[in-house]
Parts: sequence; C-alpha cells; structure tokens
Amino acid sequence: MSAFDVIIYHNPACGTSRNVLGLIRNSGIEPHIVEYLKTPPTRALLENLLSRAGLKVRDILRKKAPPFAELGLDNPAVSDDDIFAAIARHPVLIERPIVVSPLGVRLCRPSEKALEILPAQRGEFFKEDGERVVDEKGRPVASA
Repeated sequence: MSAFDVIIYHNPACGTSRNVLGLIRNSGIEPHIVEYLKTPPTRALLENLLSRAGLKVRDILRKKAPPFAELGLDNPAVSDDDIFAAIARHPVLIERPIVVSPLGVRLCRPSEKALEILPAQRGEFFKEDGERVVDEKGRPVASA
C-alpha cells in the first residue's frame, strides 16, 4: 500500500464519478475503485464514511434515482433506519462519488470537491464536458 491510498465509491455510468476518477489519476494516484452498485457498502461502513465526512444519511441520497420518489424518501418523517434499509435494497440511492483519502472523506459533487482531499494535480485537467478545472501548472481554475 502506498502512503496515499485513495478509495472511490464509483459508478462508471456517471459523468461526475468519471471526472473525479480522472482528477484522482491526475494527482498521480491509481485509486481503489469500488463499483458500489456491484459491491454495496454495508450500513456500518456507510455510517463510518458519513461520520468522517460530517454528513447525515439524507445528504447522500440520490434524489434522481427512481426508488427515491417511489419509496417516499423525501418525506421528513422517514427514519434514518428506513433510509439505510432502502439503500441496502437499492444502492442506486447513494449519491456518488464518495472519495476516501488520508486527508478526509468527501461526497464529490461537484467533482472539484475531490481537490480538497487529494495531493497536488500533476497538470492540466478538463472535465468530460470540456470545462477546464486545473491549469497546466496543476492549480485549480476558478469557475466563472
């Protein structure tokens, strides 16, 4: 294991997740990739990640996922236990990507949030849509 291990809870079908993976690699790291739809995290692991990120379970709910509306998860009366149970049945409810590094845990939406917990970028980086987020010297570019 390297001194700077990074884990990404990744969905390869998600553009934001692919952009974050690119930022991780642009910092010189090949991360441990967990495709969470194939290998969902346990409740205990999710609780640990949430605690380390300073988030609540509702903060990681993917509101665009069909089960969100179908299960009525927008109702504030739904308990955390019910939300964790829904996530266990439907891992697509987890917003992505979640990145773990020695510098912290972040839900990386927008993808630039990953820069908070990664070493310096090694060069220019563009998102898939062409937006430049890191300049040729590895410095974050302020968004307009």
